Amino acid sequence: MSDEIDQLLRSLHLRPIAEILDETLALAEQQGLSYREFLLRLLRPQWHARQDQALAWRIRRAKLPEPWSLETFPFDLQTGVDRRLIRSLGELDFIARAENLVFIGPTGVGKTGLAVGLLLKALQNGYRGRFVRAQDLFDDMYASLADRSTRKLLNELARLDVLLIDEMGYLNLRPEQSNTFFKLMEERYHRKPTLITTNLDYDEWHHFLGNRPMVEALLSRLRHRCQTLRIDGPSLRHPQP
Repeated sequence: MSDEIDQLLRSLHLRPIAEILDETLALAEQQGLSYREFLLRLLRPQWHARQDQALAWRIRRAKLPEPWSLETFPFDLQTGVDRRLIRSLGELDFIARAENLVFIGPTGVGKTGLAVGLLLKALQNGYRGRFVRAQDLFDDMYASLADRSTRKLLNELARLDVLLIDEMGYLNLRPEQSNTFFKLMEERYHRKPTLITTNLDYDEWHHFLGNRPMVEALLSRLRHRCQTLRIDGPSLRHPQP
């Protein structure tokens, strides 16, 4: 009977229960556990295993460049960051408010690390998200025009709970790419938050997006519900000796 139970549990993808069943049965007999307590002791590990699997799946889908976290960010070295503000953002209320976050600062100050840390925190709390470098995003948008998959791409990105666009700025874009990006931000507006890192202030965005009226309309939506975090601090990238 034990072999049959083990086979059934594994066929039902309940491996964590199968691994602790004999031990839990022995403990139940020894301590006189109630049926309810016995069942709870079997189900808790299974639930935790499913949660871990779901998190691992969300992280894979998010395509994080590195497993950076808010807990490992070097706040002591980066004096240009308000640690209390970042911790407050780590409570993820900005997601429920569909509030965008824009990190502005020179290269190497930790913009991407902070944004990825917040995205990871969101993934750990059950949200679906994606990391994408701006150049890759605009390349995908341009490619989608050729095979007429733009609508599919926009639907996929618009549905994400959190979208992180890294390294906006100094891009050579075609008008079609800028228009597609505007559509994406329009569809996420008031619905889902977008995190953006950039080394350009807002008044410089028209240099790479072009079409100043469209950029003004874009920024009007982006900044309506938005926190802008300007990081004016030392570079965290030290050259190798």
